[in-house]
Amino acid sequence: MEFLRRTQEFVREVVAEFRKVTWPSRQELINSTVVVITVTVVVALFLGGVDIVLARIVERILR
Repeated sequence: MEFLRRTQEFVREVVAEFRKVTWPSRQELINSTVVVITVTVVVALFLGGVDIVLARIVERILR
């Protein structure tokens, strides 16, 4: 019975905390998603370029 009481108390506290959250608007969510995807693509391209350059350098060194 102690487990059930503690579980109920936990759920009540979680619901209370969720009511305090300021959720983003749909437009804020879309803007944030676009920023994250853009930054991810830019970083991926940069790291891919660095990888290619370093691979060619190592290849020339090992020849």
